[in-house]
Amino acid sequence: MSAEAKTDARGSGFGSFPRVFWVVVLMEFFERGSYYGLMSVLSVYMVEDISRGGLGFDKQDVGIINGVVRPLLYVLPILAGAIADRFGYRRTLAVAFTLLSAGYALSGQMTNYWLLFASLLVMATGAGIFKPIISGTIARTTNESNSGLGFGIFYWSINLGAFLFPALLVNYLRTNGYPWSAIFTASAIGTGIMLIPTIFLYKDPPKPKDTKSLGEVLAGAIMVLLDWRFVLMIVIYSGFWILYFQMFDTVLWYLGAHVDMTPVDAGINSVLGSVGIGWKFKFAAEHVTVMNAGTIIVLQLLISTIVKKWRALPTMIGGIAIGTTGFILLALSSSPWVFVLGIMVFSIGEMTAHPKFISYVGLIAPEDKKATYMGYSFLYGVIGSSVGAITGANLYKYFVDGLGLPRVLWIIFACIGGCTIVGLLLYDRFIAVKPVRG
Repeated sequence: MSAEAKTDARGSGFGSFPRVFWVVVLMEFFERGSYYGLMSVLSVYMVEDISRGGLGFDKQDVGIINGVVRPLLYVLPILAGAIADRFGYRRTLAVAFTLLSAGYALSGQMTNYWLLFASLLVMATGAGIFKPIISGTIARTTNESNSGLGFGIFYWSINLGAFLFPALLVNYLRTNGYPWSAIFTASAIGTGIMLIPTIFLYKDPPKPKDTKSLGEVLAGAIMVLLDWRFVLMIVIYSGFWILYFQMFDTVLWYLGAHVDMTPVDAGINSVLGSVGIGWKFKFAAEHVTVMNAGTIIVLQLLISTIVKKWRALPTMIGGIAIGTTGFILLALSSSPWVFVLGIMVFSIGEMTAHPKFISYVGLIAPEDKKATYMGYSFLYGVIGSSVGAITGANLYKYFVDGLGLPRVLWIIFACIGGCTIVGLLLYDRFIAVKPVRG
């Protein structure tokens, strides 16, 4: 009996998944936890004054690092998927975790700008290689009856890692006086330890007959990029992701310099004390990532249920409008409670828009090219992360550090969100090919 047949025989519940499925879910949790744990504070560390243990880099230089490193996580998976198909998932996973662990460990020891840049590129290369192996394993170990649950567990593990690692591990290290390098070391351990299940537990899933060569992957890229309607939609949608990537840069810098979170700390500690918890909470940069992931964990199922029958493109537009409202709130007030509300509102917008984007790509792609289109829909992240990091750093330095006008910064980003909404409205009215459903 084949592995696929065994999966079918188990039904569609939690017991329907083979062992390798749960192995890669564990890997995803540790890899994403390690990544978001570091990303929740990396930009703060890089600009922090040397006297406080930071690197003292210029924000514009930090923008260049982030604008190059982050896009690799969206570009490399396309090529890495073909390489993994050629050499085997298990071998490629071992390479990915080795690069990830080494990249994190080296980054924590580097104080020179270019050496840190190079070390982070090693980490990003490992992350880019890792991503398609995990999603590919999930796809190969699920079937029509349990794929919805399988990918739901997969995405849950991502957000759970992004929530727990910054909330518990990073916050513990920061509040207990550990050096910044300890966070890098924790991420290196979190990914390096995954070599153990890779070597002893992971088994390559059955290989499909239609595995693509590297040449076929590149040919697919040309085919997709010649579809100007699809590319235009991706370019417009990427405007929203310019906003998203501010959560790891400008929002963190603004929090540290212009928002007094003492009232929030007092309010939370009062609640904790009323139930007998003596732990003293102190809001820090890592809690921005915690709020984003936590909001998604709590509300994603509800939001998805509400919008599941709504048409994809209008729902995307509505989600972007909600997310943009989060930045409008930041522009209205520097109140700590408004700051918290702004981040949560943006997160609701994100969880409304992005699942529908994935659905929309699947609906408009040609029937025989859906996998290729889904693979290249990553371009939103390439544009959003590169433009977002570099533009955000330059705008912050000019308007906030230079002119002392943080509200202008958030108004500009709200305008980018507004332009994205208008662009998608026009696209939906005059350009989009209407899908049959969704």
